[in-house]
Amino acid sequence: MSVLLNGKRQVRHVKVNSRIMWKFKNPIRHAIPETRWPTASEAAASLLFQPIRIGAVELENRTWVPAMVPWRATDEGFVTQDNLDWYRRFASGRPGALVVEATGVRDIPSGPLLRIGHDRFLPGLKQLVQTVKEASGGHSKLFIQIIDFLSVKRRPEREKYFSRFLKLNDRHRRALAEISDDNRWLNAAEIEVRNYLDAAAEEIIEHVLSKRELESLRFGYRESVTDIDLPHVRELPQVLPEIFSAAAFHAREAGFDGVELHYAHAYTMAGFLSALNVRSDGYGGPRQNRVRLPLEVYRAVRQQVGDDYVVGVRYLGDEVIAGGNRIEDATYFGIEFARAGCDFLSISKGGKFEDAQQPKVGQAVYPYTGQSGYECMPTVLSDERGPFGRSVPLVAAIKHAVNDAGFNTPVVATGGISTFEQAESILQKGGADIIGFARQALADPDWFVKVKLGRGESVRRCTYTNYCEALDQAHRPVTCKLWDRVELEEPGIATVDEGRRRLLAPKWKKQ
Repeated sequence: MSVLLNGKRQVRHVKVNSRIMWKFKNPIRHAIPETRWPTASEAAASLLFQPIRIGAVELENRTWVPAMVPWRATDEGFVTQDNLDWYRRFASGRPGALVVEATGVRDIPSGPLLRIGHDRFLPGLKQLVQTVKEASGGHSKLFIQIIDFLSVKRRPEREKYFSRFLKLNDRHRRALAEISDDNRWLNAAEIEVRNYLDAAAEEIIEHVLSKRELESLRFGYRESVTDIDLPHVRELPQVLPEIFSAAAFHAREAGFDGVELHYAHAYTMAGFLSALNVRSDGYGGPRQNRVRLPLEVYRAVRQQVGDDYVVGVRYLGDEVIAGGNRIEDATYFGIEFARAGCDFLSISKGGKFEDAQQPKVGQAVYPYTGQSGYECMPTVLSDERGPFGRSVPLVAAIKHAVNDAGFNTPVVATGGISTFEQAESILQKGGADIIGFARQALADPDWFVKVKLGRGESVRRCTYTNYCEALDQAHRPVTCKLWDRVELEEPGIATVDEGRRRLLAPKWKKQ
């Protein structure tokens, strides 16, 4: 924030606290690559600015803004003015497609995230659609990402975990008797056992508690799709197709051009696809079983919205966790999604709970703090490969497998793509059909119109330090460090943090 102090302009910085993130042992700091921007005529002749068909709609160009959660909805999941302004700002740059943030399909509390699981959310969503259409002049197609997630609890205090949350049983008593060589624990009073464990050394705790119990103590309780002892988890294959299809119906009613089924990262549907899914009910184990529910959800959605509505999938090219999916799984899934009729495949990478860093007591585990999280949103502190287009080889492998299987389903590449040269090269080499710009679009929502007009030199280049991701991790309104403290004196702008951060990028002042 710019302020006057003793007649001199000073800069007041906004501190963003986040958990320790995973990093390479000896990271290399990469510079933002030099680039040559195209003239207007070169941009017009490029593949990036050619139209492409996605199911029932045609994008004016092959640029794409992936879903990003801005933390601007109400705690009840309703659209706010800040939501409208956020999407209006992206739409004014006229990307080929804009995807609305992960939006909950169930009518359950989920904090300041958009929801679509009930008719009462439709007025706000309809207003969002209208806002984007007006701001883009009808040039950008609007999709909405719909998501399901399981319960994740905050890391408990140790005393609270042992006194309230641990479900004490005979297994714990036997393990405690064994490690202490004292059989009195087999019949000791429950309160005595709990108090002893609360004060016990880590060696004893690790012997007595199961792997899942240790995780709940150290990271907070987290449901998994393999918890089939829980009735609501066991019944997911029976209930999710209808829940997702109802959400897609609401999306169509609201006026969205299509839906993106969120099958990526640390959420329910990705859990079913994961190689760690060992459910024994026909929905886990071999690949064909793991893809079964995602396909059933897709077919239910398709039946609900019809063949003239866009339905695509976002999923992982690599889970980047021990025992998780690799590219061989991803190409198999891509072919099956294409065979089923999905209109596009958007590829991400990592972002899992399994390797996340331990949260502080009172905080919930965040799935982007481990190596898989780094690979999802790589920074300039990297290995020799660097962060730019790091996931493109995975995307290209999936695209080639899908094409070789006889399908022309468009494939979207995302992750560290920021320049015209980089994007055009990926398309020309057949590595993808559409290019997604997430952090770069946040840094400069006008990237698309600037490049198209031959004004690329005025693009505000993302520096890939993940300031924005740290805000997301803290559940604070997401902004970009390149613009959130500039022109704070501008009349009428929305701000947060007592006026120290603006919520939207400044408008482009064409010269």
